[in-house]
Amino acid sequence: MEDVFAAAIRRFRLRAGLTQEALAERSGVSVSTIRGMETGKRRNPQLASVRQLAAALDLGPTELDGLLAAATGAAESPAIPVPRQLPAPPAPFVGRHRELDRLDAALKSRSGAASTVIISAIAGAGGVGKSWLALHWAHRNADRFPDGQLFVDLRGFSPDSEPMDPAVAVRGFLDALGVEPVRIPVAPHAQAALFRSLVADKRMLLLLDNAVDTAQIASLLPGGDTCTVAVTSRNRMSGLITGHGAHHLSVDTLTDAEARGLLAARLGSARVDAEPAAAAELVGLCGGFPLALSIIASRAHTQPHLPLADLADELRDGALDVLDDADPAASLPAVLSLSHHALTDEEAEVFGLLAIAPGPDISPAAAASLTGRGRSRTRALLRRLEQASLIGQDAAGRYRMHDLIRRYAATARNLADSTRKAALRRVLDFYTHTAYAGACLLDSHRESIELAPPGADCAPQPLLDIPAAMEWFDAEHQNLLAAQSTAAAHALHRTAWQLAWTLNDFHYRRGHRHDQLAVWQLAVDSASRLPDPDAQILSYRLLGRAHVVLGHVEEAIDALNQALALSEQQNDRALQAHAHYTLASIWPDGRRALEHARLALDLYRGLDEPIREGNALNAVGWYAARLGEYDTAREHCQAALTLYQHHQDVNGQAQTLDSLGYIDHHSGRHHDAVQHYRQAISLYRDLDNTYETTDTLERLGHAHAALGHRDPALAVWREARDLFRQQGRDEEADQVERQLDGLDEEHSPDSAH
Repeated sequence: MEDVFAAAIRRFRLRAGLTQEALAERSGVSVSTIRGMETGKRRNPQLASVRQLAAALDLGPTELDGLLAAATGAAESPAIPVPRQLPAPPAPFVGRHRELDRLDAALKSRSGAASTVIISAIAGAGGVGKSWLALHWAHRNADRFPDGQLFVDLRGFSPDSEPMDPAVAVRGFLDALGVEPVRIPVAPHAQAALFRSLVADKRMLLLLDNAVDTAQIASLLPGGDTCTVAVTSRNRMSGLITGHGAHHLSVDTLTDAEARGLLAARLGSARVDAEPAAAAELVGLCGGFPLALSIIASRAHTQPHLPLADLADELRDGALDVLDDADPAASLPAVLSLSHHALTDEEAEVFGLLAIAPGPDISPAAAASLTGRGRSRTRALLRRLEQASLIGQDAAGRYRMHDLIRRYAATARNLADSTRKAALRRVLDFYTHTAYAGACLLDSHRESIELAPPGADCAPQPLLDIPAAMEWFDAEHQNLLAAQSTAAAHALHRTAWQLAWTLNDFHYRRGHRHDQLAVWQLAVDSASRLPDPDAQILSYRLLGRAHVVLGHVEEAIDALNQALALSEQQNDRALQAHAHYTLASIWPDGRRALEHARLALDLYRGLDEPIREGNALNAVGWYAARLGEYDTAREHCQAALTLYQHHQDVNGQAQTLDSLGYIDHHSGRHHDAVQHYRQAISLYRDLDNTYETTDTLERLGHAHAALGHRDPALAVWREARDLFRQQGRDEEADQVERQLDGLDEEHSPDSAH
């Protein structure tokens, strides 16, 4: 055990804020003598020197007597308590295996962290379970800290008090370490120095819970390298990470399985298993938020006869009301309000605006238009909200807000209607104008529509080429669907049908057949509210095409007949041609399909629209081929290919090459079919058109099989099968699976025999 006299001299000197040299100058005792006393090398110090030091340190009579007693060995070393301050471990505790492993890994890294205290900064939203995690881990590893565990709730986000002064926490630690009140320095900095001295070389854990920022905990950090510190905070402790090398650990929501496990642990497996659908809905509505789940479990526990389905109904109708409580610690809105109140007015406004943004997430570019503050300022505000654990950023740089936090944010700040409407208009303009530019890249020959200029402070995202456009559509797809629904809900009907127009080619290329149908169903409704017959005709025609792709024949006929009737009322030859062209696709095996294709071709030829004419030529060729009229089919498709090549329409070339491959295969020219199919696939892949690529791969397999090329046939059919599955086209995938089985059977030993 450390020499009592040495510890006392060092403690009194630190309390006075003196170095050994300064104390020597003040007392007249040599530096070497003081150093010997403090290290315990002078076991029997001269009492005269001790009195000189006591006078220089302004020690009172009681302190002097204690010092003299220690110097002469008259006082026994007082027993130093080993603090065990951890609160009771949380129960039940579920999941968090990844987070626990990372905390364990940080502790094990001590061997490679010389002269560095191990600090874990645990950050996350209020109610997400940071303290729950930290306490569970601390109790699980308590035996690794034989010199004790210190705990303090710094009340950084407390409903009934201000954040704790760090000096108060230091004083509490000194009391826990057994320091007598008379020996505690007056100055806060001296108390902090004494604390660091006492824990130096100790194997202790310091759990600093609910910190507000790095400044609050700076004076609580040990100076040596043997202690371990765990800090929890709603704020990401960037200063702690940068200045002290802390290990950052972000705590997110529970998985569905963990959330269900928590409910089962609180309510018993029998009750949860008795209502699996209701339990699953509760898990979904709580979104993995531990506090929300605990509140719901508490409600269910105190009302054992309440069906979980009734509780789910309540939560669905008004989540924040159900999750509120008079006790702030058991109220999700109260917990979230503490983070909200810590925001500046500007941050709080952006927080509220993010809640009304359509879609599950938002890019920095879209957020800049939403806020109207420009990209640089918006990024800074998003970072602040992320640091406050109110939003999260994924690996792609997109921001997401938990559904329960979004609900709170939507009502937490009373934004003026004009502010909300302007922000919504800007973000819808962002999506519409960026999507329009992307759609024009995907099909530069498509007949354009007219958009009003974007509003002030809206900056659409520039897209350079087809790959950039497809990447943007992929990333923003769910947001674009939500933007269309939001536009319709706010009676912005022109925007709603324009967004359907912008999504058409992307949906077609990716095979999003059900989404294609949904956007055109909504577009038809919106277009009917506009004084724009062209918009109505376009919407009915493309709604019909969406039904065709899904095999909804009657619905397709109804929609396309509506488009044709409106076109005839307008006496618009182009719109009539469009309708006939799409009507042809309803009867792919019949004469009526060919009749509609020929009518479309005749109309287009009088309109000087070469690309449309090429489409109709290819359609006539395709439907003629389906009827076995291969010479007629080849003639029309070759004419279409010439038009497309002259006007550099890559999509048209790919479609026609696919038609020629079909004609070649069914007329016995299988080598030519393989060549045409491969050319079509190459162009489709250049266009990132996975839907048509899949269809052509399937047809290519037949040409290979006809030539006896088993391995190439297997390869393309397997790829086609997997792509069909990815696109949700299970019937087509099953058909290809049967073709693969048949190909294997043809080449099996029994079949050969």
